[in-house]
Amino acid sequence: MKNVDPARVRGLRIRMGLLSALLTAGLGIVLNGAYTVEVEDRDGWRSLAEKQRQRRLHITPKRGTIYDRNGTPLAVTVEVPSISVDAVEMLRGIADNYVAARVAHYAERVAEALSLPVAEVTEKLARRRRFAWLKRRVTPEEVEAVRALGDTGQRYPVRGLNVEGEGRRFYPNRELAGSVLGFVAPDGQGREGVELHLDEALRGRAEEIRGLRDRAGRLIFSEGIHDESALAGHDVHLTIDQSLQFIAERELAAALKTHEAKAGSIVVMDPNTGEILAMASGPGFNPNDYGNAEPVNRRNRAAIDLFEPGSTMKVFAMAAALASNSVKPDASIYCEEGHMPIDNVVIHDTHVSKWLSPTQILQVSSNIGIAKIALGLGEAKLHSAYRRFGFGEAPSLPLPGLAVGSLRPRARPWVPVETASAAFGQGVSVTNLQLALGLGALANEGRLLEPILVSKVTDSTGLVLTDATPKVRRRAVGPRASKLVGEMMIAVTEGEGTGIEAAIPGFKVAGKTATAQKSDAKTGRYDDTHFVASFIGYVPADKPKLVITVVIDEPMAGITSGGAVAAPVFRRVAELALRQMGVRPSDVQATNLVDVAALARNSDPAKGAYAALGDAADGARADGASNGGASNGGASKRSDEAAGLSAGESVRVPELEGLPVRAAIAAAMAKGFVPVVEGSGRVGRTEPRVGARVRKGSRLVLVFEPPT
Repeated sequence: MKNVDPARVRGLRIRMGLLSALLTAGLGIVLNGAYTVEVEDRDGWRSLAEKQRQRRLHITPKRGTIYDRNGTPLAVTVEVPSISVDAVEMLRGIADNYVAARVAHYAERVAEALSLPVAEVTEKLARRRRFAWLKRRVTPEEVEAVRALGDTGQRYPVRGLNVEGEGRRFYPNRELAGSVLGFVAPDGQGREGVELHLDEALRGRAEEIRGLRDRAGRLIFSEGIHDESALAGHDVHLTIDQSLQFIAERELAAALKTHEAKAGSIVVMDPNTGEILAMASGPGFNPNDYGNAEPVNRRNRAAIDLFEPGSTMKVFAMAAALASNSVKPDASIYCEEGHMPIDNVVIHDTHVSKWLSPTQILQVSSNIGIAKIALGLGEAKLHSAYRRFGFGEAPSLPLPGLAVGSLRPRARPWVPVETASAAFGQGVSVTNLQLALGLGALANEGRLLEPILVSKVTDSTGLVLTDATPKVRRRAVGPRASKLVGEMMIAVTEGEGTGIEAAIPGFKVAGKTATAQKSDAKTGRYDDTHFVASFIGYVPADKPKLVITVVIDEPMAGITSGGAVAAPVFRRVAELALRQMGVRPSDVQATNLVDVAALARNSDPAKGAYAALGDAADGARADGASNGGASNGGASKRSDEAAGLSAGESVRVPELEGLPVRAAIAAAMAKGFVPVVEGSGRVGRTEPRVGARVRKGSRLVLVFEPPT
């Protein structure tokens, strides 16, 4: 430095000082930033890093099972494959200028494998999202095709395609109780029926877990679920009896077809407990294929459809009059020879009479006689009595959209013609379910019970969470009045009564017919061509076991009366139900269920004997040993054509013996069969037998037997 110019030395020293200062300042900034990141802001950066490395997974629990009163599954959840795509992983490492071409190439191959529109797949891949559903609930063949696309042995393997297990709701008995059960949409939400009303309990609790993923987004580790049973949906046990439900639906379908009727419903109830044993609506639908059903056919008509009941209301008006002592059981009432003017209306009787007792008024269904009794009772007491029987209020059942019905408002007094017409069921609206509950009160010594459809709800471990017990809502009438009306109703099904078609040999039947005119919405007048035919009754009349109400909407084919249309349906349902329950007739030996087939073959078809009765009895006999009589025999007799199946390649029946319900159904569906469940427990045998070769898409009857 001695030979260097001093001025230049000073310049170098200044530049070196400035450079050192800048380096020192830069180092300070770096150290300060590092301190901030590592010490002050470490929690925030750590959270960001975890978010980048972790993947959140939503665990959807298996939906709970719905059982009938005997433990037979009515709705189960089976796991079926669905295909999702990770578009980021699929297109990883592809240059931007080649992405569009590669998306088009992959979309064409994926669309072909899954039978999807190419444009739809292209749109989902072009979004480049980590997760998107391509197709849900695919067939085993489509799963194999997707896996073949990811084979690394080919030139352009398709990455990012995932086969996800997804729960699918399956109804093993197809149409059986479809309007009561409802269905489950692809998003897992219950729609209509019990599936909707108890959706929260059935779905269970969804939980989110976290897992580590690599730079490609692949999950390499996940936190475990501490208690899987805590997530599972609850099981719902209904009071519905599968066998009685099948009988009711079959007889209703036969009546609708025979009489070319628009619709109908049947309710079967235990009057001593309030339990609903069957609730049939027709036309019905298959919850497994709800998308192809008309929305109107998914209605629970028994609980939703309102109608003017007609003469069935006479028993409730008569009970109210007897309870208030406004009429004596042995009174003689002048019935105006079938023609009585009141206000500006003339009331007519079908059976022209002069003097009738209260019993005869019900027996021949006299409008004039019950109108005079109602006028003697008074409009206030009649309205109050109808309310006590549950009319004008919604039943407390776990079903959506329950109809309330209407009575004329009490804001003003009824004029005489309103009181008279309300006594024979005009000007008021009810549901079939309300009729069953009201009649149940008469059969139960005047006590109106809370209806029960869900007997209990259990968790996945079997612990009972809720348990229904019979509960009296109120007393409608006293025991004396209910007993008197019951004796009068027996006369309806005997001698000259309008309901003799409901009579059952060996049993006393208490019943009432109705043929109600429907009002025209345009004119507001009653139509002489459209009717609602109904029959309500309980049996045995002395010790009631069953309340059965039958409603047929707009019967045609020249026969419209309740006695000719609805009463025979009551008889057939009651006969088979009593046999199944083991209730012995008073004057003949009980017919074993095995003999029902012979009874059907010897019956006169013109009197309404259903041709498939023999099939039903055979099915009930086969199930009786393993399921306490629960039957699905009629479902197993349906043809493949009726189920909408088409011919396909042949497959062998797999080995399923010993499997529980869910596993057996899943295995059968995986092989391409349509499973039909009979009995309960574990698979004892299959029909066709194991090893038999049948065409794909055929029905496979799974006969379950309880463990020995």
